[in-house]
Amino acid sequence: MSTPKFDEIKDVKQMKNTFFEHMLPLIEEENNKIRSARFLIQSNQFNKLQLKKLAKKYRTEPLDKAALLAAVDTIPASLVLAQAAIESNWGRSRFAKKWHNYFGIWCFKKGCGVVPKKRNIGAKHEVMDFSSANKAIEYYLLNLNRNHAYQLLRQIRTYKRKHDLRLTGTGLAEGLDKYSSKGYEYIEMVQSIIRQNNLSRFD
Repeated sequence: MSTPKFDEIKDVKQMKNTFFEHMLPLIEEENNKIRSARFLIQSNQFNKLQLKKLAKKYRTEPLDKAALLAAVDTIPASLVLAQAAIESNWGRSRFAKKWHNYFGIWCFKKGCGVVPKKRNIGAKHEVMDFSSANKAIEYYLLNLNRNHAYQLLRQIRTYKRKHDLRLTGTGLAEGLDKYSSKGYEYIEMVQSIIRQNNLSRFD
């Protein structure tokens, strides 16, 4: 699937809708992979070796089923869309267009990505380079599902699962205070994008 040239679409509403239409199937594709793995954990269809491999990927204890299920879970599409819109300026940023980085994801090993033009002197970070939007979404979901910084997001999700409550992007956004240096202001930005564009219809 070719990526639309979002910066050439002058009508804002059309540009946003094109962005959502392009990203949503990719998000669903990656979330479905997680759903499949989650089902196999729940139904005890993984052997010990497979569980160890999965636990290593998600940085959990391999024989702790509850810990695995807390990590191997989906992220509401509204949240993914809102963050992608913010971090990539609706797919129009240089990093989104050239390197499929829709989520402002950094890495810190020399040569791991692309050095930003305006990086401060002494800074070590690079912007990750992805081969496709799918790969960017896959990594973003994994990052939220295993990074210690987003433990609160996973706790909120686990609570909602336990009490059979609907998972929503606005709800899980409360666990994103460490995603940006803006802190809670960033959470409000994400929630605002979700509300303004009625993205909860995709959850």
